[in-house]
Amino acid sequence: MPQFPHRILLAVDGSQEATMAMHHVLDLHGYTQTEVHVVHVGLVSGWTNPRTLNQDQLDRLRQEAQHVLDDQVHQMEEAGLTPTMTYVRLGRATDEILRLRDEIDADLIVLGSRGLNTFQRVLLGSDAEGVVRHAPCPVLVVRRDK
Repeated sequence: MPQFPHRILLAVDGSQEATMAMHHVLDLHGYTQTEVHVVHVGLVSGWTNPRTLNQDQLDRLRQEAQHVLDDQVHQMEEAGLTPTMTYVRLGRATDEILRLRDEIDADLIVLGSRGLNTFQRVLLGSDAEGVVRHAPCPVLVVRRDK
């Protein structure tokens, strides 16, 4: 029998779609009083960064990712919700979101999607598509109407 989620994982990237996803989480939280965990993944991969990154570069990426996360959390707090926990991860977004989902045992993943066309998805991949395809729990993908 389906239940309301007890633990939501919200993945943010600073985009308008991530803000829209956050508003959906705010609505869900208002009805269910769930735990809300928020993650931002700073992209680090062999494909986009072919050279080995030194510690200074990793620190810079981590600081940039933390800034994006802090901005989103600030918006949430202004709307009346303080997240249960926040996380900065570095790596491939799909992998890190799913790994964190397993660590915290989230019942629902919420994320925004920019709605890439087929060509863009083939070249860049789609984090939302990867999460939906591999997540062991429900996923809410929020998209802006075009």
